[in-house]
Amino acid sequence: MNYDLVIIGGGPAGLSAAQSAWEDGCRSICIVERDRELGGILNQCIHSGFGLHYFNEELTGPEYAGRFIEMVGQTGVDVRLDAMVLDITPDKQIHIVSSAGGYEVLQAQAVVLAMGCRERTRGAIAIPGTRPAGVFTAGTAQRYLNIEGYMVGKRVLILGSGDIGLIMARRMTLEGAKVLACVEVMPYSGGLTRNIVQCLHDFDIPLYLSHTITDIQGRDRVERVIVSEVGPDRRPIPGTEMTFDCDTVLLSVGLIPENELSRGANIRMDTRTNGPIVFENMETSVPGVFACGNVLHVHDLVDFVTAEAARAGRAAAAYCRGQRTASDDTIELQNGNLVGYTVPQHIHRDTDFQTVDVFFRVRAICGSSRIVVTDEAGAQIASFPREHMAPGEMENIKLPRVLLDKAQGAITISVEEAQA
Repeated sequence: MNYDLVIIGGGPAGLSAAQSAWEDGCRSICIVERDRELGGILNQCIHSGFGLHYFNEELTGPEYAGRFIEMVGQTGVDVRLDAMVLDITPDKQIHIVSSAGGYEVLQAQAVVLAMGCRERTRGAIAIPGTRPAGVFTAGTAQRYLNIEGYMVGKRVLILGSGDIGLIMARRMTLEGAKVLACVEVMPYSGGLTRNIVQCLHDFDIPLYLSHTITDIQGRDRVERVIVSEVGPDRRPIPGTEMTFDCDTVLLSVGLIPENELSRGANIRMDTRTNGPIVFENMETSVPGVFACGNVLHVHDLVDFVTAEAARAGRAAAAYCRGQRTASDDTIELQNGNLVGYTVPQHIHRDTDFQTVDVFFRVRAICGSSRIVVTDEAGAQIASFPREHMAPGEMENIKLPRVLLDKAQGAITISVEEAQA
């Protein structure tokens, strides 16, 4: 079957991309979603805090998803649920399999990748100890509790301070469990400040920074966990062990963009984000294939996912109309001091844009500082003051075209901290 646009993933990114592409005139769109319903991870995020930027009101995850599901439902977008994408070829053939349609090949003019991300597991971080029941990723525990209705444990220790782990500390407490502590190997939290306050401080849950689990003990079920302080090299310091008697360990140790399909399509990847390298319009190195949301880089707010996916949807619709960008005249964006990565990684000089939104994360907590944009000749083309920045919170700056036109060669995004 032929479509102008095929979107892989029916979460917040895929829904936003479909809606914006439809509004931009694309009338042959298909969303392929592997779950039984649209909405993605939002369906299990029953807490509030979504939509403050996009809808200017506070919504739960299902409410936020429901808004977009309703909007897409009023269009003529085709939706394939319970359908797994097996392969994407460079000529944009999408091989899918589902119980309803069996094995099918969809031919598209353009593709939007919106597959989201997955959690790092215990095996990915090699925690020592036995292998008893009671060790879950935080997202898995969230699904069990909020959708399936299963209580995963009564005495809980959380490793990692990502947002899902922080939120699950509060959720487990509200369900009657005792959350003993949240343990973070880095000297700073990986989550949003508001989640640290609302999920840990408000419930008197201790946060141990520069600590990690050094042993999990138990035969059939987790019985106790040993936690040790770590030095600057992240190695455990002998003599600092603490023992926690618990029956459950939740892991919130990072998210990985789901890019097996992207690699199979020979899309150039960024080793810093583990996502595709994209231009300002979210187009990847393969013409007509776009990427957005957590498959591109891990976001902190779904509102940013929605806005980014809307850009990808509009660009994909323009591509289907024949508005192609093939120029090699591009500006490369590089990460400088204290900056972990930039998205996008390249900007077309000859496309029609007024400003470019650049997203990045810093590599350490920064107090009063400024974000500095310089070109290859060393000339400063922009500066943005900040009072505080942290790795757990994504930063965003807008670069006007008038400044980019002045840049010579590649431009570098750096952070300069104020002198004490």
